[in-house]
Amino acid sequence: MKFLDIAPLSRLNSFLDSVDVGDLIVKGDLEAYSCKLAGLDKKLSRSLEEEVAGSGSPSCLSLSKSPVGPLHETSSRKTLVYLILTLNHIYPDYDFSLLRAHHFKKEDGVSPIEETIDAHLVEASKVWETTPGFGEEPLLDCLWSSIDEAIALKECDVYSYKSDMESDPFGEKGSVWSFNYFFYNRKAKRILYFSCRGLSKTAVELSVTTDYKYNTDDEGEEVDAATSMANEMDL
Repeated sequence: MKFLDIAPLSRLNSFLDSVDVGDLIVKGDLEAYSCKLAGLDKKLSRSLEEEVAGSGSPSCLSLSKSPVGPLHETSSRKTLVYLILTLNHIYPDYDFSLLRAHHFKKEDGVSPIEETIDAHLVEASKVWETTPGFGEEPLLDCLWSSIDEAIALKECDVYSYKSDMESDPFGEKGSVWSFNYFFYNRKAKRILYFSCRGLSKTAVELSVTTDYKYNTDDEGEEVDAATSMANEMDL
């Protein structure tokens, strides 16, 4: 998978990195990739191919039906690999390589997804309007035109990841709501991922305070150890 540096998406991504909307902090990820496999990506693809090949005959229910299509078909297996690899690239602190087709859902087109996303970003849109360098046009207009330019929405299948709320970033403490969608243009061999989480500001501030205290305590221990060593050398 190759990250695509698309300026309008990068601009939106920088804004959505952390948006204070009152009681919540909205954090978003908006990135596009070309579906070209290399290195470890190819290794995962081969591993999945071998797993499917050893799962039984093509008539097996788990192979013939899945959210990404019949897994005995190469195109369906590739779709699954692209979804998994996208998550691995965007969230490098987590390992999604054990996910399989049942961990994903195929959505019913783009329109319902637009409504869900728009509803969650109402408050962020207000912040966008008053943020220098961003408010020349409405956030949602800018968002959807940029996504369409990058991925051609009418040509996309849309998928979502069904989080287990424990082993991925969507289950972090203070998470009030979240969404994640993959826009996959099979013809263009591109995939665009868009996710947002609404985090309790109290939980975020507590986490920052805890991390600061932990790091300060560690630094204090290092200083004490250095002072003790210096005193021993003087003796």
